[in-house]
Amino acid sequence: MLDFGCCFARRQRRVSPTSNIQNPTSVFRYRAVLAAAALLLSCVALSAADSRLFFSKSFPGSTPAYVAITVEQTGAGEYKEAADDDTPLKFQLSPADAAEMFALAEKLDRFKRPLESPLKVAQMGMKTFRFEDGANKTEVKFNFSEDVDARALADWFERISETAQNYWSLERAVKYDKLGVNKALLQFETAIDRKRVVSPQLFLPMLDRVAKNDSYLNMARSRAAHLAEAIRASK
Repeated sequence: MLDFGCCFARRQRRVSPTSNIQNPTSVFRYRAVLAAAALLLSCVALSAADSRLFFSKSFPGSTPAYVAITVEQTGAGEYKEAADDDTPLKFQLSPADAAEMFALAEKLDRFKRPLESPLKVAQMGMKTFRFEDGANKTEVKFNFSEDVDARALADWFERISETAQNYWSLERAVKYDKLGVNKALLQFETAIDRKRVVSPQLFLPMLDRVAKNDSYLNMARSRAAHLAEAIRASK
């Protein structure tokens, strides 16, 4: 039986993967199908990469009175404190953080349903969630929501806002108020301890600048060096 099987294997005709498309017309159709499939896959990938989350909060009388944040599916983001701000603060979230935010948006049906709570509460700032997927955009506005996922996503955006405000506070001190740098660093450190900072790597260039420049107070230089070391160690 073994000999018969070996003979059978030797006698089998080997079929070329392309033996059924040797006709020029068939070859052309085969290649056209492959090209169409590749184009379809690239369009799907491009569509996913184009997805974006938008958040804004308008609260006159508060500081800041307005914020707008965008987060791409890649984690790239921008923070503004005016709708017409042409110099936004740019940041980069980790893939895991960006994925968590987009997962919350999916749980909220990409903002296709109301989120406002029927409870009578004080004004807490009018918030807007918007999901942008190419030309398709869906959004919802609310002052207060009891939805757990909506509150979790809003907290992500609030942490991004707090991070940006800490960044600009430290930047102003580094540039214009050297005696105030240590206070700004202490506020930043407190925010880290409270887990209110996202994308802490954004601060590394400023922290290094302070740590290596003897024109700043020694306590500020020491704190900046410690914070930079801790951020690098957490990567």
